[in-house]
Amino acid sequence: RALVVSLFFKSYLAISRKLCDAGIMPPDAVPQKDLSGADKFNTPTMRSSQLFERVASNQATHDPIGKPKVHVSALKQATGEAIYTDDIPRMDGELYLAFVLSTKAHAKITKLDASEALALEGVEAFFSAQDLTEHQNEVGPVFHDEYVFANGEVHCYGQIIGAIAAANQTLAQRAARLVRVEYLDLQLVIVTIEQAIEHKSYFPDYPRFLTKGDVEKAFAEADHVYESSCRMGGQEHFYLETHAAVAVPRDSDELELFCSTQHPSEIQKLVAHVLSLPSNRIVCRAKRLGGGFGGKESRGMMVALPVALAAYRLQRPVRCMLDRDEDMLMTGTRHPFLFKYKVGFSRKGIISVCDIECYNNAGWSMDLSFSVLERAMYHFENCYRIPNVRVGGWVCKTNLPSNTAFRGFGGPQGMFAAEHIIRDVARIVDRNVLDVMQMNFYKTGDYTHYNQKLERFPIQRCFEDCIMQSQYYAKHAEITRFNWEHRWRNRGIALVPTKYGIAFGVMHLNQAGALINIYADGSVLLSHGAVEIGQGLNTKVIQCAARALGIPIELIHISETATDKVPNTSPTAATVGSDLNGMAVIDACEKLNKRLAPIKEALPQGTWQEWVNKPYFDRISLSATGFYATPEIGYHPETNPNARTYNYFTNGVGVSVVEIDCLTGDHQVLSTDIVMDIGSSINPAIDIGQIEGAF
Repeated sequence: RALVVSLFFKSYLAISRKLCDAGIMPPDAVPQKDLSGADKFNTPTMRSSQLFERVASNQATHDPIGKPKVHVSALKQATGEAIYTDDIPRMDGELYLAFVLSTKAHAKITKLDASEALALEGVEAFFSAQDLTEHQNEVGPVFHDEYVFANGEVHCYGQIIGAIAAANQTLAQRAARLVRVEYLDLQLVIVTIEQAIEHKSYFPDYPRFLTKGDVEKAFAEADHVYESSCRMGGQEHFYLETHAAVAVPRDSDELELFCSTQHPSEIQKLVAHVLSLPSNRIVCRAKRLGGGFGGKESRGMMVALPVALAAYRLQRPVRCMLDRDEDMLMTGTRHPFLFKYKVGFSRKGIISVCDIECYNNAGWSMDLSFSVLERAMYHFENCYRIPNVRVGGWVCKTNLPSNTAFRGFGGPQGMFAAEHIIRDVARIVDRNVLDVMQMNFYKTGDYTHYNQKLERFPIQRCFEDCIMQSQYYAKHAEITRFNWEHRWRNRGIALVPTKYGIAFGVMHLNQAGALINIYADGSVLLSHGAVEIGQGLNTKVIQCAARALGIPIELIHISETATDKVPNTSPTAATVGSDLNGMAVIDACEKLNKRLAPIKEALPQGTWQEWVNKPYFDRISLSATGFYATPEIGYHPETNPNARTYNYFTNGVGVSVVEIDCLTGDHQVLSTDIVMDIGSSINPAIDIGQIEGAF
């Protein structure tokens, strides 16, 4: 109703302005401050600039590190020639898999009848929990608390109950709709965090607490104590390529799987578990992904496991690529969070203590929610030093599709709470929020609430650079003037700093492997454990190899990520892909350089092709594996208190100006300035692309 009245008023203002311009109404009939309420937003001309450190060029050494090299598959992706999972040509005898999904949020399955679907010509099979043992059916990335197919009970709308294998996609999806499922509704359906709190619906072993300093004493000594809460909703990943998998039997007990996943080793492990085969019979390949953002770190199993099962049982190739509505229904989102906090601070606005409760909505299974919560608990203070802290965390169990990893992995949710807290403090002490931020910033040498020393902490410099480059104070003055002159349109400006810890939260994942093969013609084939998701990882890894071997990047190629090249890999996640795999590649290159050293000494004027051709005739191996494990990390408050939680931190500051139409709620971002400190960039073009893409 409010919107309809606002639109009516907007049209009244627009007509009045035209009548004033035509001289039919007096010029002052409508106050000048009101007239802009008639305006609509127009898409402005895009203008942007990218500033980065320029690295001196030395053509003789073929050193591409620090240069803005073009993404190695950019041209293929731009022209549509790049091959993704579902672009693999159809094979002889191939079947398509379609899912039967739950239409209830919490219910018992009383009847499951696929006879009508199986009667259709071209429908080959129906798979459900009946086709697997209870042990085979239980899966999950860490805890096996999920099912390939619902086992007598559904826990969320969109849970997989069964799968139809048929001659083509249209037929398979039509047959899936003919499968009859009858339910008995179960009383309690929990959707929100508030409902989970009311019913104490938490996963076992929660809540967990982390404490630093004397919280009670600090509250007693604080000039001000304030309590509040804030919440953050979910977010759909919306990668351009939905979940997809193609499984091909290579023998009666071998299976090859092409899968759109950030974690091929996990798919391999779970397929082996479901089929009761050893992992060495399963090969999982991923050439490139059409986006992932964390959504393909663990949820790829939802499609890959039924596809692999169907291919293995029927001994025919099987394919599935989710439609967009299926993907959004089945796969979960970023974790919604609720924060309840109590903060103590001085009259100046210096924060001395915070007691905060963090609740995340995990959905119906654990997935990676425990780790997402931990990172949120470790990032709740963002860039601000708080000497006394008590932070509690609860993983809420609800009847939603299991929420999962999503760019930032709990970090953005934690920082969201910090930014609420700092603004509450500034408002109560009646000071400029930027001044309160700066007073509370960590400084180099400070310790976090998880006992990590900040060895270099450049947030103040990022802050000052961003203020200067964005012309913050000039924009602020212009906004004040604009808001005075316009009643129905308002502008605002906001600044947000960030501190993000770089490392997997789980110790054993901080490792990577690589395999390098040098061929007699001088070309190099590189394999590593991470997946190219579009983020430019392969480009950076090729640059690392080119520097280490001292050759042009044009001689190096990465074909795909496959579990038969590099085993037991970690997921491509946690912002460590190029760190871990780049170092593993360098390790392999150093082994090859040692083998080539005597030949280079004997032929100092030789070319790369001559240097690598001679070892073949001298029977010297030109294949090497590399490995890297992040050192000095693995903090645990009891068992390993002196280790670091994160290998290092990246920092950034962003300033945005936004205009809002107060009548309709329509809004537009007018400008954004971002300053990121990412150390010495391997490839500024790729890194800026990542920063702009994230924005």
